[in-house]
Amino acid sequence: MPRKTKDEIQTMKEQLFSQKQHAAHRIGKTEQKDCVQFCRDYMDFMNTAKTEREINAFVIAELKQQGYQEFRPGMELRPGDKIYLDNRGKAVIMATIGTADIREGVRLCAAHIDSPRLDLKQHPLYENQEIGYFKTHYYGGIKKYQWPTVPLSLHGVIVKKDGEKITVRIGEDDSDPVFYITDLLPHLADEQMRRTAPQIIKGEELNIVIGSMPYPADKGSELVKLALLKLLNEKYGITEDDFMSAELEAVPAYKAREVGFDRSMIGAYGHDDKVCSYPAFRASLDVPAPVHTSVVILTDKEETGSDGNTGLKSAYLKYFLCDLAECFGANGRAVMRASKCLSADVNAGFDPTFPEVLEKNNCAYLNHGVCVTKFTGARGKSGTSDASAEFMGEVRKILDDGGVIWQTGELGRVDLGGGGTVAAYIANLDIDTIDIGVPVLSMHAPYELVAKTDVWAAYRAFKVFLES
Repeated sequence: MPRKTKDEIQTMKEQLFSQKQHAAHRIGKTEQKDCVQFCRDYMDFMNTAKTEREINAFVIAELKQQGYQEFRPGMELRPGDKIYLDNRGKAVIMATIGTADIREGVRLCAAHIDSPRLDLKQHPLYENQEIGYFKTHYYGGIKKYQWPTVPLSLHGVIVKKDGEKITVRIGEDDSDPVFYITDLLPHLADEQMRRTAPQIIKGEELNIVIGSMPYPADKGSELVKLALLKLLNEKYGITEDDFMSAELEAVPAYKAREVGFDRSMIGAYGHDDKVCSYPAFRASLDVPAPVHTSVVILTDKEETGSDGNTGLKSAYLKYFLCDLAECFGANGRAVMRASKCLSADVNAGFDPTFPEVLEKNNCAYLNHGVCVTKFTGARGKSGTSDASAEFMGEVRKILDDGGVIWQTGELGRVDLGGGGTVAAYIANLDIDTIDIGVPVLSMHAPYELVAKTDVWAAYRAFKVFLES
């Protein structure tokens, strides 16, 4: 066999090797401008809606403005009709009726809108040495030592005994106070620093400082607590017992900001999984006339295992798809079996500072596009749906034909990584499902990092899929 020239060998490599390339080399100037604008909108969204209730309210308000109607079982529907289902103010499904027969299945994108945070306990308020505190129980997988000394805001609802619901949002406006968890000064932390990392800050030490001024009285105990309850009573009309029927969440008070001299990245609280839920939501709005009925579900409770009636282990998605099928005289099971789903959840981006936790040939890189994850889990792919090769092939073609910048990756080395998504619960409904999402650095930290081009690629991926 004659020897190949260097040019011929290079041509063969380009034809046969998997090509990994930075998005900057693959995105045109017009698309670059669209990417920048989309990310500005995304950052505005991140600063507006930080919790699942706020995202639910934001999305439904926008859906109504765009002409979506609340779904009712048995309603008459035609191609182009736009509907939504509100699940208890904490999850939402939106759909646009396609021109194809519903029996051909729907195109489903599923993302979650909850993020790791600190929840207040039902009896949270107490005083210790003339400082007022809230007791918390952390929600989702966090490194507890990351949360002290971070400015915190308080979000949620208080439901009084008579049913009145009070919305709380304190710490986001510049004129608002923020809240704070203390940590030991290094000079006195020798014993603390000998603790193992998970115990450097213990769960019961995540106590939020909320005040220090006593009620003006000459005598009496717990006067700081009394002063704080009086302030809350004057502002919200509540007493201490009303905390028993409240859902209040402490989240970082940081704003979403551009990161780097080149402004190529976004730092924010809660990229996991708003960086997938917002692009999926926007994609749904931007596909007004799909072939197959498009469905986007923004769900709750993923960070704690998807249990509960607003999480995807419950039957609310199944019931919605069955009710939707019945509107067309179709069988719900048959519709689900014919459906296809992108489970839109983030993946771990490769961090050169900590290269040992990822396998370089099978991990996601910043600025290499949205990451398709065939399987998650650890220790023998435990807890994963593992998409079929056939469906992976379909997704490849859809993304490539749509000009989407994408890559593949796992969530960590074998026996080291893992992490669950909602994909398994949707696949359990007999729906072809695969994970796809944005690579994130510092996932589950109070401030996470993503690349703008990957956010844009996620939107493009969801859009071309819903159009397919």
